[in-house]
Amino acid sequence: MNKPNERLKWLMLYAAVALIACGSQCLAANPPDADQKGPVFLKEPTNRIDFSNSTGAEIECKASGNPMPEIIWIRSDGTAVGDVPGLRQISSDGKLVFPPFRAEDYRQEVHAQVYACLARNQFGSIISRDVHVRAVVSQFYITEAENEYVIKGNAAVVKCKIPSFVADFVQVEAWVDEEGIELWRNNATSAYDGKYLVLPSGELHIREVGPEDGYKSYQCRTKHRLTGETRLSATKGRLVITEPVGSVSPQLNGNGNQEHITLTRVPKMGSVTLMCPAQAYPVPFFRWYKFIEGTTRKQAVVLNDRVKQVSGTLIIKDAVVDDSGKYLCVVNNSVGGESVETVLTVTAPLSANIDPPTQTIDFGRPAVFTCQYTGNPIKTVSWMKDGKAIGHSEPVLRIESVKKEDKGMYQCFVRNDQESAEASAELKLGGRFDPPVIRQAFQEETMEPGPSVFLKCVAGGNPTPEISWELGGKKIANNDRYQVGQYVTVNGDVVSYLNITSVHTNDGGLYKCIAKSKVGVAEHSAKLNVYGLPYIRQMEKKAIVAGETLIVTCPVAGYPIDSIVWERDNRALPINRKQKVFPNGTLIIENVERNSDQATYTCVAKNQEGYSARGSLEVQVMVLPRIIPFAFEEGPAQVGQYLTLHCSVPGGDLPLDIDWTLDGQQISEDLGITTARVGRRGSVLTIEAVEASHAGNFTCHARNLAGHQQFTTPLNVYVPPRWILEPTDKAFAQGSDAKVECKADGFPKPQVTWKKAVGDTPGEYKDLKKSDNIRVEEGTLHVDNIQKTNEGYYLCEAINGIGSGLSAVIMISVQAPPEFTEKLRNQTARRGEPAVLQCEAKGEKPIGILWNMNNMRLDPKNDNRYTIREEILSTGVMSSLSIKRTERSDSALFTCVATNAFGSDDASINMIVQEVPEMPYALKVLDKSGRSVQLSWAQPYDGNSPLVRYIIEFKRSRASWSEIDRVIVPGHTTEAQVQKLSPATTYNIRIVAENAIGTSQSSEAVTIITAEEAPSGKPQNIKVEPVNQTTMRVTWKPPPRTEWNGEILGYYVGYKLSNTNSSYVFETINFITEEGKEHNLELQNLRVYTQYSVVIQAFNKIGAGPLSEEEKQFTAEGTPSQPPSDTACTTLTSQTIRVGWVSPPLESANGVIKTYKVVYAPSDEWYDETKRHYKKTASSDTVLHGLKKYTNYTMQVLATTAGGDGVRSVPIHCQTEPDVPEAPTDVKALVMGNAAILVSWRPPAQPNGIITQYTVYSKAEGAETETKTQKVPHYQMSFEATELEKNKPYEFWVTASTTIGEGQQSKSIVAMPSDQVPAKIASFDDTFTATFKEDAKMPCLAVGAPQPEITWKIKGVEFSANDRMRLLPDGSLLIKSVNRQDAGDYSCHAENSIAKDSITHKLIVLAPPQSPHVTLSATTTDALTVKLKPHEGDTAPLHGYTLHYKPEFGEWETSEVSVDSQKHNIESLLCGSRYQVYATGFNNIGAGEASDILNTRTKGQKPKLPEKPRFIEVSSNSVSLHFKAWKDGGCPMSHFVVESKKRDQIEWNQISNNVKPDNNYVVLDLEPATWYNLRITAHNSAGFTVAEYDFATLTVTGGTIAPLDDGTGHGNVHTRIRLPAWMPEWLDLNFMVPLIATVVVVAVGICVVCVALSRRRADDMRGGQKDVYYDVVYNQTMGPGATLDKRRPDLRDELGYIAPPNRKLPPVPGSNYNTCDRIKRGTVISRGGLRSNHSTWDPRRNPNLYEELKAPPVPMHGNHYGHAHGNAECHYRHPGMEDEICPYATFHLLGFREEMDPTKAMNFQTFPHQNGHAGPVPGHAGTMLPPGHPGHVHSRSGSQSMPRANRYQRKNSQGGQSSIYTPAPEYDDPANCAEEDQYRRYTRVNSQGGSLYSGPGPEYDDPANCAPEEDQYGSQYGGPYGQPYDHYGSRGSMGRRSIGSARNPGNGSPEPPPPPPRNHDMSNSSFNDSKESNEISEAECDRDHGPRGNYGEDSSEAVKRSPQPKDQRTTEEMRKLIERNETGPKQLQLQQTNGAGFTAYDTMAV
Repeated sequence: MNKPNERLKWLMLYAAVALIACGSQCLAANPPDADQKGPVFLKEPTNRIDFSNSTGAEIECKASGNPMPEIIWIRSDGTAVGDVPGLRQISSDGKLVFPPFRAEDYRQEVHAQVYACLARNQFGSIISRDVHVRAVVSQFYITEAENEYVIKGNAAVVKCKIPSFVADFVQVEAWVDEEGIELWRNNATSAYDGKYLVLPSGELHIREVGPEDGYKSYQCRTKHRLTGETRLSATKGRLVITEPVGSVSPQLNGNGNQEHITLTRVPKMGSVTLMCPAQAYPVPFFRWYKFIEGTTRKQAVVLNDRVKQVSGTLIIKDAVVDDSGKYLCVVNNSVGGESVETVLTVTAPLSANIDPPTQTIDFGRPAVFTCQYTGNPIKTVSWMKDGKAIGHSEPVLRIESVKKEDKGMYQCFVRNDQESAEASAELKLGGRFDPPVIRQAFQEETMEPGPSVFLKCVAGGNPTPEISWELGGKKIANNDRYQVGQYVTVNGDVVSYLNITSVHTNDGGLYKCIAKSKVGVAEHSAKLNVYGLPYIRQMEKKAIVAGETLIVTCPVAGYPIDSIVWERDNRALPINRKQKVFPNGTLIIENVERNSDQATYTCVAKNQEGYSARGSLEVQVMVLPRIIPFAFEEGPAQVGQYLTLHCSVPGGDLPLDIDWTLDGQQISEDLGITTARVGRRGSVLTIEAVEASHAGNFTCHARNLAGHQQFTTPLNVYVPPRWILEPTDKAFAQGSDAKVECKADGFPKPQVTWKKAVGDTPGEYKDLKKSDNIRVEEGTLHVDNIQKTNEGYYLCEAINGIGSGLSAVIMISVQAPPEFTEKLRNQTARRGEPAVLQCEAKGEKPIGILWNMNNMRLDPKNDNRYTIREEILSTGVMSSLSIKRTERSDSALFTCVATNAFGSDDASINMIVQEVPEMPYALKVLDKSGRSVQLSWAQPYDGNSPLVRYIIEFKRSRASWSEIDRVIVPGHTTEAQVQKLSPATTYNIRIVAENAIGTSQSSEAVTIITAEEAPSGKPQNIKVEPVNQTTMRVTWKPPPRTEWNGEILGYYVGYKLSNTNSSYVFETINFITEEGKEHNLELQNLRVYTQYSVVIQAFNKIGAGPLSEEEKQFTAEGTPSQPPSDTACTTLTSQTIRVGWVSPPLESANGVIKTYKVVYAPSDEWYDETKRHYKKTASSDTVLHGLKKYTNYTMQVLATTAGGDGVRSVPIHCQTEPDVPEAPTDVKALVMGNAAILVSWRPPAQPNGIITQYTVYSKAEGAETETKTQKVPHYQMSFEATELEKNKPYEFWVTASTTIGEGQQSKSIVAMPSDQVPAKIASFDDTFTATFKEDAKMPCLAVGAPQPEITWKIKGVEFSANDRMRLLPDGSLLIKSVNRQDAGDYSCHAENSIAKDSITHKLIVLAPPQSPHVTLSATTTDALTVKLKPHEGDTAPLHGYTLHYKPEFGEWETSEVSVDSQKHNIESLLCGSRYQVYATGFNNIGAGEASDILNTRTKGQKPKLPEKPRFIEVSSNSVSLHFKAWKDGGCPMSHFVVESKKRDQIEWNQISNNVKPDNNYVVLDLEPATWYNLRITAHNSAGFTVAEYDFATLTVTGGTIAPLDDGTGHGNVHTRIRLPAWMPEWLDLNFMVPLIATVVVVAVGICVVCVALSRRRADDMRGGQKDVYYDVVYNQTMGPGATLDKRRPDLRDELGYIAPPNRKLPPVPGSNYNTCDRIKRGTVISRGGLRSNHSTWDPRRNPNLYEELKAPPVPMHGNHYGHAHGNAECHYRHPGMEDEICPYATFHLLGFREEMDPTKAMNFQTFPHQNGHAGPVPGHAGTMLPPGHPGHVHSRSGSQSMPRANRYQRKNSQGGQSSIYTPAPEYDDPANCAEEDQYRRYTRVNSQGGSLYSGPGPEYDDPANCAPEEDQYGSQYGGPYGQPYDHYGSRGSMGRRSIGSARNPGNGSPEPPPPPPRNHDMSNSSFNDSKESNEISEAECDRDHGPRGNYGEDSSEAVKRSPQPKDQRTTEEMRKLIERNETGPKQLQLQQTNGAGFTAYDTMAV
């Protein structure tokens, strides 16, 4: 046996037993969370919510609880409230929101509803008070002031009539009389005495109306409390005054005798008006009475500050609940009387709370909740439990025995008609309550008689239940056959069993086990069937109360039983509707009645054999007593009255027991109450004489066997007041809090009031004035801080309307100790004079008085100067102390102490003996200046009289003290300043003190010399003159010598812009000592033509003097900084053009614009500054004259000020009108035969339009024949005149015609037809201009007979035909593809036998410029300065340069440089990076050859390693890295990558790839006492530095650990991997992996070199091995999604190289073969259609497999975009992918650049069609922008904008134009197996876009896409990487920013999104992502690419001008390009080839 296993088994068994034993105890030990509680309202809505439909309302309801309660809004009927769109919403935070709504949308069920807020959680529910919501729709209403009819002399009440529908919300604010005087509500006491009073209820009360009041009118002003709107009444109310003829008795007007007024109290108690609307003559007298509550007795209303009567109107301010009651106004005059009753109810806000708020009660114990409420009136009290009414209406809720279902939330609601209030409390159950539950029980069983039966029941619960057994409803007791037993298991369950020995048939039946505890009952029943004959056990008599339901089951035994029936009187039941019989033997009789249902019922059981058994049941029906209701006589009884009550019980079984109780107590004879039975069914209660003690509830109880009934009636007894506590005389110590109790009893409850006697004797009493220290509470008089003034007689009166009431008079006396009314006073006396001190003490006599002096007893015996006398007064004692002659020592505190039997008191007299002060001393100088001196001194003894003043006397040192000046200083100060002194002067100063008694002696004198001062004079003769545009000269002279106040050291010259509030800028100028010499200063760097204010102040060593007056002057005028706008030109004639413009903005004029200058020249000469013409004008338009006819002119306008010429406007163009042409320049007439002459001519020098035709005129010489004309087409330059006469001279001349008309005629020429035809050439000597690479044709038309032989000489050498040059049949010479060398003279010779002739043509070749010279001038960390010089051999004028530059691993960028610019700065470069720079020139032919590449670098280095101790700080489970210790090498750090691993691990764990350089970083979660390796990669734009550190974490206690030992004892950093013993040591992976990697890399490198050499092109113009190297090393690209995810286990090391399955070596540039890519995919860009927008591409969709590859145009300019819509720019860094390596890419294994700035982390975003179309575009497959993105917003997160055209196509001078010479593209992509057409070596320039063949097609970015599509890409859009990577876009560049990316809205988010999986090629080839390797990415991204595209703008021009290969940029286009160069950023127009080839895209290089 395995011992440990056995032991484990036992342990587990013990644990299980222990757990079971713990069971319920363990659970019980953990009671429910004490913090859990039911809901409680935190913020309960108010009772009423009134709101206007224009404002809406929000009703907030908040509740707390644990768990947090749910808030539900319900209606008053309990149904839940839902949202009603636009009218009612329930917000997420539980608010009920009523938005503003239109009047027509009002819905009563929404806007006039009673709501409540219900809060509930698992512990219960509570409901808020009723919330009456009322929306008020803004309705127009008017108010009216009504006329009031009044008898003269009476008071008038003018009412303001407010419409009823707004009466609740509109109230009167003021009344306005006709003079505009406003009468406002005023509660001040004085307001009640005036003639006019605005009553609290809004009426205007006018007292003692006279005839003059009839002429006035009044308007009421009302205010709407919801909208705040105020308005005046539409009508004016007047008083209609009647003069009575005779006497009139009081007449009531108004509304009857009863008026109910309800007032809701506001926080400060409201005011109420009780009206008594009666008038009479003579004027009546009004009295107001208040009825004592519950009686008919009344008391006069006591008027005081709070209760006022104005005429007949009673006004109660600050109403309290006690003011409620019935009031009576009695009106009398000499004629009669009248009265008015008013019931006033003062409402107080309702509030309630329940005590206790929470109680925990054990099961079965009683619980009591008491509802305490306040407010008035209270109409109902009700209770709810968990939101449901429980039908209880008493303030006290008592639960006698708490059950489980009683737990929950209880609420008490108090309500009246206006409002409601609620309080809640929670009842929790104590302990643990688990009702019994049957856990295991016996099942139904059928058996034969004989064997024993064992029935078992298991029950659980808390408390532990008891189990009992029943058979057929009878409890089973133990006997000889039945045994019941039970026990409790360890887990608290009760197991009970029933054993039946030797079971009989009769034992069969329904057995039931009942588990019962005080918490509940559970039961289980099942049948035991014993085979045998039917048997019915005996049934006991059943007694049941009438009205209940009888349920009985027949106790049948035996099995099987066929039927069980019930019979009554041998009739089978049921025999009526009340009876129900069930097959199992159950009988139910509902609503049992004695007459019909009391009987014997028989149960009959039968089996199938017919055997039966019978059993009888006797049912007895009992009837409960029924009491007839009874009551005492109506109303309370009087004392002594006789009363009887009769309790009759007509129903119920006899015998009846009837008795009586009073308030629950049995009635005894000694109470004076007797009871007597009346027959068997009645009882009489008799009270002979009612006493007060008989008041209470009388209850009659009737009992019989069926039960108990009772009926209760109350008896109220009128009881006159009687003393409970009668007040008696009291004496209180003065200052104590006095309390006198006065309590009386009676019915109704008496009102107890206190009054105080008027005067010192009882008799007349008045009400106590309510004050702060006197109050009456429940009959007790409280006087706080009682004083003598409170002494006197007081009356306590108790009245309840029964009898005359009680009253008691008591005397309250105040026992006062002695008291001095004045505790402390001062008394003065002059020294040497007598004085008397007096003390008067009040209090109970006798009083003794003693004197103290400075707390020492004063005894006159010791000093005869003192005498004491006493005088007895009525209120106390006066004591006097006399001093004969006062001394200084008598200045002391004299105290008199008075003592009597009740205490003592003292008073003090501060005796002050006064005399003249002593002289001041310690006079010294604190500070001095040139004109003042600050003095201080010590205060002398003041002679006990405050010093009134000091007199400072001073004089010049040479003067006498009789010639002094004085300064008076207040006596409270000891410092003063003497002013008006002269600087640098000697003075003597002394001081005298003075008080009310006299002056002191003079102090000792001090001598001072005053100091120098700052100059007081201003500089003089200030002049300010402008020097130039930014400089002004200021000249000035010093101030007058007398005002220097010292030696002037210099001047401050301040200047500022005039008319601004800015402060002056000051410059300092030293003083010139030469007498009378002017000072001057030049102020520089000022604004052009701006007015400045200049001030000057002189300064000496003390300070600066006053500022001079402002001198204002303008700087010289500058040149305008903005051009004239809205320039426009209009052609007037063939030689005039009108030019107009608008002046530049005033702020940019920089001066006064004097003239405007128009610069103009023919457009084709515009580039030549020397050919430009200028015209000046002062107006805003001008006409240019003398222009060439029919010529396109270019014009610019600039404004000129005195400062010079301003900025030129954008060039505009106009063409002059055509005109008639000039004469043809030359004419020849050549004889062709005897009747024909050939006339040839040259076209006019100035055609002045388009030549439409030539007219040849011929005329026979000397004859009068008419001139013949012949029209010749414009393209024909010769005409053969035929049918001429032989040997007859003919004259010929020629004219040219345009659309305007015929021009001048040429010279005439005469020729004569002849048989002799010598060889002659009809063509003329001419100069031909040919464009580089175009064909040129030079004509040589010859005549002669015989046919002449034509020969050509080129530059004097005989011509022989070759491939490029040949002779045409018409004698012309054709030169194909002209080059520079073809320029020169070409002569044509024609010869026949008769003559010979020759002409010479000059050929000029217009070629693009040759390569310019580029030299480096300067470098900084982010800029390069280069010098540019044109090639010496250029003949055509150069128009400008295009500068090309790229970082070592980036894309080429371009910059345009003007031809005049000698130097150019390339800015915003990467710090510390290598750059290549070259330039091309361009002229109107096009872009020229590229210069040599300049290799340079910006300044700055890679980060530098810090010292380890400064960088690393180790603790036990973390390490802190202090990144500030790193040095940045001159280039700002971008971020750090932190990796770590345990020393013995191979894999590095990346901790963070985005640590900011300024922060410390803590690597957490390390293990203590462990060695770790740490690798830090620091990145800046110059590169990165990798540092590795090893460190050991500290132990848990903070200690260090020993170094690891590798066997050599050196603690090697890298632990060797342990190998199995059988493996050789050299197989260690640490050794093998680098070895194999090295071999693979070397092999691949050799292959690359071999292939590159074999494919090298001999005719590559950029040639050289470096080009191949360049592309092989730097131009590797990767599939766009190809970022490496290090999280995959198969990618072990970020420095490793992972060979792809189908790896292809990069093709050699220009190689001409197909790759599998090409065959498999077909052509990327077909002319006809566009690809689908998926990341993978299906070759089946495009059958044109071998279409020409056309690259998209390459954006060349980094300047301008149509809309740079937030294009995600690279910003120097590469976001995000610090540790990801792209598959299928070549890497440098060491020193590669990998990281970009993680702060710019961004999602990928592919680019939709530029016009926002969702369709795909060629070379651009991938995801789209998020839905809704504007199509023109392009993200720019790749490293490539477009395929990078070929490296050496030195791109376009302008707008992406390539040079004429564009070498065939090199391949950026290693696997771009495209076959490039060889003829594309010289690529034609597009007219607007980039090179037509600018590089490999974009499909070829993925080097190894040769695997089957399915295998390579799988289900990347359906699999795990489907959605998340949609935002990576079509190129897997490192950058991830996307405009509007859904994944990463915060573009600065430091954590980049996860990379796509390894083969997740987002676009299958996207664009030419040439920089995906880590080596490339940083350098690419580092460059701050400016905006580079023409995004979003419709490239209409690009679409219109689809370039053809022969399409050449015209002179006009070149001119536009040049203008763009001058006028602003270049606009890149991207070309769309063949309508669908390319779309103008661009991305940002990363």
